[in-house]
Amino acid sequence: MADRSFLEWPFFEDRHRALAAALEEWCKANLPVDHGDVDAACRGLVHDLGAAGFLKHSGGETLDVRSLCLIRETLARHDGLADFAFAMQGLGMGAVSLFGTDEQRTWLERTRSGAAISAFALSEPASGSDVANMTTTAEKDGNDFVINGEKTWISNGGIADLYVLFARTGEAPGAKGISAFLVPADTPGLEIAERIEVIAPHPLARLTFTDMRLPGSALIGPAGGGFRVAMSVLDVFRSTVGAAALGFARRALEESLARVQNRELFGAPLFDLQMVQGHIADMALGVDASALLVYRAAWTKDMGAARVTREAAMAKLHATETAQQIIDAAVQLHGGDGVRRGSVVESLYREIRALRIYEGASDVQKVVIARTAMGS
Repeated sequence: MADRSFLEWPFFEDRHRALAAALEEWCKANLPVDHGDVDAACRGLVHDLGAAGFLKHSGGETLDVRSLCLIRETLARHDGLADFAFAMQGLGMGAVSLFGTDEQRTWLERTRSGAAISAFALSEPASGSDVANMTTTAEKDGNDFVINGEKTWISNGGIADLYVLFARTGEAPGAKGISAFLVPADTPGLEIAERIEVIAPHPLARLTFTDMRLPGSALIGPAGGGFRVAMSVLDVFRSTVGAAALGFARRALEESLARVQNRELFGAPLFDLQMVQGHIADMALGVDASALLVYRAAWTKDMGAARVTREAAMAKLHATETAQQIIDAAVQLHGGDGVRRGSVVESLYREIRALRIYEGASDVQKVVIARTAMGS
């Protein structure tokens, strides 16, 4: 059983502890799911998480980041695909939760219930971390916008019912000329150009837009305000990526503790070797340090901080990089079983790698932290 003593830290309220307990019971009864058909599995997970009431935390007038982090950590510890399904509902509709009109926010009823799947379409082939370099355009035509371009590495691409799309509207150069739009998946001109397969199966796609026409009411926030919209969403959800990594790391430590107690080497439990104890100590230390950073960032945002750029960057960087190290150590402690396809630690090894890239790669987080340390 993974350590739950962190729930007594002063970051949390009784409602958080109740949420964690309820979700833990749900996870034990429902996870992991069969990943054989990834699209079907994700649809099923969104439906089931909505029916159980957990998706109500993924969007709305207020976003409680501690709840988001607790949910992602718990789901990730049980099933990486379940974490993915929950996270994309929140990230996909984050712009609508924070900046949407009353009309746009009616979609939240569907995404929070699990009746609709959302996606966040920001990255392009030549602009991942460098958002200001995007080339997808949205040209004004009367009261409408006409979109041309492409997006790639879009989570839930191909199964989403709606996309939050970022495109260049040209009010100013660079980041100041980008706007955000709400796009139903059946909008003419939107095509799923390619489904992308990765080492930990998730629904991903490349999207193309050819003379796709949107009404002015599709605009989220002000024209030219899309960069602020995107950064505000990432400011909330970046900490939750660290929480997912923390969940993977806790599971790796849990599996390793069972392994070193039950596996014998030279007539004694593997744990009796001081080198093994050293690995376990490093893993436990890494888990707690990551948890402190993740929940500090979440608590700071929930207490009303306008931005938590520094705290979120630290949380994501440390938690994802440390989880990679912890999971690698877990594979080593499992020996050949650690690389057996389908084993828990092998699955964790494939799941963790992408978290060091998406929503701001580790090197980008270092730049962010350095700049905030300099006060710039």
